[in-house]
Amino acid sequence: MFRELVRKNKEISKEECIEILKSEKRGVLSVNGEGGYPYGMPMNHFYNEDDGKIYFHCGNVGHRLESLQKDNKVSFCVYDKGFCKDGEWALNFKSVIVFGKIEIVEDFQTIAEITTKLSHKFTQDDSYIKKEIEQNLHRTLLLVLSIEHICGKKVVEA
Repeated sequence: MFRELVRKNKEISKEECIEILKSEKRGVLSVNGEGGYPYGMPMNHFYNEDDGKIYFHCGNVGHRLESLQKDNKVSFCVYDKGFCKDGEWALNFKSVIVFGKIEIVEDFQTIAEITTKLSHKFTQDDSYIKKEIEQNLHRTLLLVLSIEHICGKKVVEA
C-alpha cells in the first residue's frame, strides 16, 4: 500500500525517524480537504514512546476538524534543523513522513497527561503548565495519530 523510498541510499532508520519526531517541535499535518484538495497546516506534536503514537493539540472547530470527520487518513511531515557544510550553501537535513489515521482523544486524564508532556517541549514552567491545563482541560481537543507507515531520508539541497 505504501511506496518504498526510491533512493535507498538516502533512507534513514526507523530509530532515526522516531528521534526526529521526539526532538522536533513542529511538523505539517496534511488532511484530505474540501473538493479533494490536500490541506496542510503546521502543528505542534508529541511523539509518545509508550504507545508509539503522535498527539496534537488543536482547536475545536475549523477546516482541519471538518476534514478529519469526513476522512481520518493523514500524513505528517517533520524535518530537522539541518546544517550547511563549511563554505557551502546547500542545507543538509533529515525528513520524516508518517501516514496513519487520526482519532479524537476523549479521556480527560489522557488529555491532561499528554498536553503536559507536549507543553514540556516548549517550557519547563510546571506551574504555568498546570494552571493552563486546569483552566482549559474541559475545552481541549487532543488528536492521536496511529502510525501505519513511517519513513525518512537524508536530503541535500544541491
